[in-house]
Formats: sequence, C-alpha cells, structure tokens
Amino acid sequence: MTSLPLLTQYTGWPVIIGGGLAAYSTALHLKSPCLIIAPHIGGEGTSSALARGGMSAAIGPNDSPECHAQDTIKAGAGLCDEKIVRHFTNAGPKAVETLLKWGVPLTRKENGQLALHLEAAHQHPRIVFAGGDQTGSLIMKSLVKMAQKEERICYLTPHHLLDFFVEDNELKGLWTSAGYIATNKCILATGSIGGLYTHTTIPLNNRGCALGLALKSGAEAIDLEFTQFHPTALKTDKIKGRLPLISEAVRGAGALLLTNEGKRFIDELAPRDIVGRAISFQISQGKGVFLHTQHLDKGRFSTIFPGITASCLAVGLNPDDEPIPVQPAMHYHMGGLKVDKHGRTTISGLWANGEVACTGFHGANRLASNSLLEALILGKWIAQDIDYCSDHHTINQTRYPPLKNQTAFLSSDWAFHSLMESHLGIIRYEEGLKEFLSQILPESKKNSCALTASFIAWAALNRTESRGSHWRNDYPQTNLSARRLNYSITDLKSLME
Repeated sequence: MTSLPLLTQYTGWPVIIGGGLAAYSTALHLKSPCLIIAPHIGGEGTSSALARGGMSAAIGPNDSPECHAQDTIKAGAGLCDEKIVRHFTNAGPKAVETLLKWGVPLTRKENGQLALHLEAAHQHPRIVFAGGDQTGSLIMKSLVKMAQKEERICYLTPHHLLDFFVEDNELKGLWTSAGYIATNKCILATGSIGGLYTHTTIPLNNRGCALGLALKSGAEAIDLEFTQFHPTALKTDKIKGRLPLISEAVRGAGALLLTNEGKRFIDELAPRDIVGRAISFQISQGKGVFLHTQHLDKGRFSTIFPGITASCLAVGLNPDDEPIPVQPAMHYHMGGLKVDKHGRTTISGLWANGEVACTGFHGANRLASNSLLEALILGKWIAQDIDYCSDHHTINQTRYPPLKNQTAFLSSDWAFHSLMESHLGIIRYEEGLKEFLSQILPESKKNSCALTASFIAWAALNRTESRGSHWRNDYPQTNLSARRLNYSITDLKSLME
C-alpha cells in the first residue's frame, strides 16, 4: 500500500490528464477553475505538437460541411456514427475561427484568404495549416500562451495519473504522483497507443497506460481493433524510435509514389489504409518505395514543407533533389474509451478527449486531418457539459482507500514492440492474434500497456472481416452486417484467469 498526501486545494475541480490539444482545448473552454496534470506544460512530447498537415474544415469555395461529412463517412468504411460526423463537420468552420481568436498564425494567401491544402480522400482543399508543415507545433504554442494568461488554469507538472477511485461506476477521486484529489470530474486526454509498436510516428511514451487504467476501472471501450498506419513515414536506419512523418499534404501537392524500379503502383490520394497496404506489399516483395517530390504544383519542396525538409536533411537527404524513402508506421488509434457527444465515458464523472477517446467520428479509418478538428471541438463540448452539469454535492475528501502499489502496473516498460508489429500490424490473421494473446495476456494483470494491447488483440480477433484499417488475411471480405464492437474488463477476465 502507498500513502499519498491529500491535495485539498483541488477538491471538486475538473482535473485534466494530458498536455496536448485535447487537454488545452478543454481547459480553455471551461469557465471554472481546472487543473492540468502532465509531464510538461508546453505541449512537449505530445502527438498534437507533431501534427504536420493541419486541421480539416469546410471553408473553401464549392465545399460544405455535408461534403466533408460524406468524405469522412466514406473513409470510415461503414462504421462512422453519421450523426456524430455531421456534428463535427458542421462545427468545423467555427473551429477555424476559434484557432484564429486564440492567435494561431494560420497561413494566408496573397489576397488575405486562408490557404488550404488538399489531402488524400478529400474532395476539396479544406486543410488549414500554419508554418507550411508545422501546424501542430504552432497551435500548441498559441494555446499554451493563452492558457498561461488564465489564472483559473493551474498545473501539476511533471506529474502523472496513478489510478482512479471508482465506486458503483462513479468517479470519486484519483491518485496522482503528487497526491490524491477528491473529485468527480476528470478529463482523460492522454493520447495514443503508438509507442507499443516498433515503427511509429508519435511519441514513444504514448503506450496506452491511461487507457489501461480506465479499462481496469470498468470503463467500456469501442473500435479498439482499428489502428491506422500512416503510409509515408521516413524510412531510415539512422533514427531509433519515432519516425518523422511525411505529411499527406506532400501527396496532395503532387508528389508521386514510385518503386525503386520507377513504377507507380497506387493512386496517391486514395484513403490511408489502401495506400498503406499497397506500400507494405511492395516492401514485402523486396522493393523500395519513394516519394518523388521534384515537380510539386506549388514550388520547391523545402519552401512548402520546411519541417519535413529539416527531418530529411538530418539524415543526409535533400528532398529538393532526391526522392524520399518511405514506409508505413503506426500513426493513429481510431478506437478508445467509448464516449458520447459530450465526451462522457461509461464511468460517471470521467470524460475523455482526443485519441484516448472514441466518438464514432472516424469509423474504421480516420480521414486525414480530422483528428485536430475532433480534439478542438470535443474539448469545447466537454467544457460546456461540465460547466452546465456542475453539481454542488459534498465530496468526501477523507474516505478513500490506500493506493495499492501501482509502480509495476504503470510501468511503461514494453519489450513486445516487434510482436505488436508482427501480429497487430497492417496485416492480421487468427493464428498470429492468438499467439500474441498467449504471450501478452499473462502480463496484463501487472502491466497497463499489456492490458491495453490485449484488448486491441482481442478486438482484432473478434472482428472476422476486413474493413478500413483492420485487414484480416484469413477474412479478406467485408461483412456488410458487421457493427461496432464494445468491450469491458469482464470480456477479458475469464481469459486472464
């Protein structure tokens, strides 16, 4: 058992776990005092700060929120919640206004209108961006600056979540590395699970630990089997760990995908899952795949994409003169904690936003640049829900059980990257999924990463079809009657025993 101090100054406050766009959008939209708990307060180490392309919104000529919704639903391969999709796409233009109000320096054309990128599977250019390909970094800098002006926003850093105190499916409080906070309002905004994989474009510390804690506490999850691999990460043996992302906007600007034999093999603007599988197949046949960027529509590569250029130059590659070697890498998790349109999970008092949450917006395959849109808008809806529903019930500060030793369970140690890549990668099959579970399930009682990974494998095993980002070699057809799949800890308990 572990004894932690009682942090009475934050009793009853909304506590936001995370430091990316999902966290800061929620904090800035809240009217009440709130607390952000994160390793850093400046957005460092988050997927948001790494976002290259931009944010989608139907603000261009001949575009509309309904057209944006249709593109999202088509990419989602039949599993989007269409009502939720339209809620988000209708809110897109206002979300752009919010970014401008918060000081984000979105790029404009010479006539003063916002510049728009075209990206894969979008019918129209609708991606607002900043700094060429540094949108996420500039968004985070602006939001952090705004938040630091707000006295009602407080911080505990560098700290992290240890566990939830849940009784009768109601949040009573939470343990953090700084102490215990009695509250019935927690917003989980802890990001992705990409760090479980060998090749990923996101921070390596994003390994689904907080998702595992919520699942252990009884929260339901949905769509966990849908893990999106970005088709074009920089392929290099000079980098160990997170691979630089070669944005979808590069292909939208006219770059071509060619093999080392000079053959074009795929429509560059097809949905990510299709392009990713096509590249993976070429690599499996012993071929190299390259993005040829020497004849882009809008000028020199280094001028349009300075951030990507810097990443290439760091490994000795000049994209103005040389093709860029690429490979798929784990990029985004469509699944997560099941939430409604207010961001409420199935545990009363626990909300979730960003990649740890699943609203139904993305379906089986996320449309490019929809993730920043979702995190920004859902942050607003969560804040409105908390402000509106803020209760005045007395919160018991003194009655809480001592924390069991969580050190081992919360460890981010993970020795199964290659196993995850082999059996839960772009191509899956029953034998591999069962082999994965046989090795990882015994670890899931003592490691939150293993618990999260076990849920993903179990969901992939139970979806006996191929759809969107989930491809089963043994079930290559799409089942037209298939539905979204929910899971909770009870689904795994019998397997874990």
